[in-house]
Amino acid sequence: MLIRIILLIVAFLAGLLLLAGQWGLLSGKTPTNLGVTDGKLKAPSQTENSVSSQASLYPTHPMRTYAEIAPIAYTGDASAAWTKLERAVATLPRTSVVTHKKLDTGQRYLYVQCTTLVLRFTDDVEFAMDEANHVIHVRSASRFGRKDFGVNRARIEAVRAAFNA
Repeated sequence: MLIRIILLIVAFLAGLLLLAGQWGLLSGKTPTNLGVTDGKLKAPSQTENSVSSQASLYPTHPMRTYAEIAPIAYTGDASAAWTKLERAVATLPRTSVVTHKKLDTGQRYLYVQCTTLVLRFTDDVEFAMDEANHVIHVRSASRFGRKDFGVNRARIEAVRAAFNA
C-alpha cells in the first residue's frame, strides 16, 4: 500500500513538472548582459552548464576548464562563412533567432534561443565572428540547473559539424 502511495505522489509531481514546462514556467528569464563587450562574449556560467570558446579569456573562472570549447574555424570569405553559420544554426531543432546584427566594430553577432522538447527549458546560444583570426566564437549556456549533461557542448559540436559539411 505504501509503495502505491509513493508511486502516486511521484506520478503527480512528474505531471506537475511537465505542466510547468508546457506553461513556460521553466524557461527562465532572458539574460540582459548577453552580446559582445570589448570583443568578448559573456563569461561562462558559474556551474557546469555552459561552454565558451573564450573561456580562456577568464583565467581565474572556476568553470574555465569545463567550459572550454574550440571556436568554429573558417577559411575564405567572412560573409560566406557567416552564411554557412546561419544555415548550420537553422538545422538546430526548436531554435529561434533573437538577435542578428553587425556591430559598430564590424563584427557579426548572432543570438538564438534553443528550447528543450518536453520541459521547455531555454538555453542561450551566441556566435561572434572574429574576422582577423578566421574564427567564429561561441557561447552556449543553460538558464536553469547546475549541470547541462553535455547538451550545450553537443549543440555547438552539431553546429560545427553542419558548418563543416
